Amino acid sequence: MSKLEKLIEQFLREPPEVRFDDVEYLLTSFSFEEKRSKGSHHTFRNAEGLKITVPKKGGKMVKGVYIQQIVKLLNLENWNNENAD
Repeated sequence: MSKLEKLIEQFLREPPEVRFDDVEYLLTSFSFEEKRSKGSHHTFRNAEGLKITVPKKGGKMVKGVYIQQIVKLLNLENWNNENAD
């Protein structure tokens, strides 16, 4: 199982426990780039124009509400099922 697959499983757990570095790795794996950083808020955008802003608070875990937004934005539940074969 690859690092990306392990991270996706981690994102789909209830409750999710994910660090900002893992969020950044996952988003860049899905072709998102950090376009803006203002204070603690980091905005990522992909070529299709999808965007998400995630706060980074001193290396702590990212709140579940942001993890849920990422799961929905990237359609991770379906991605994980499609690549389980």
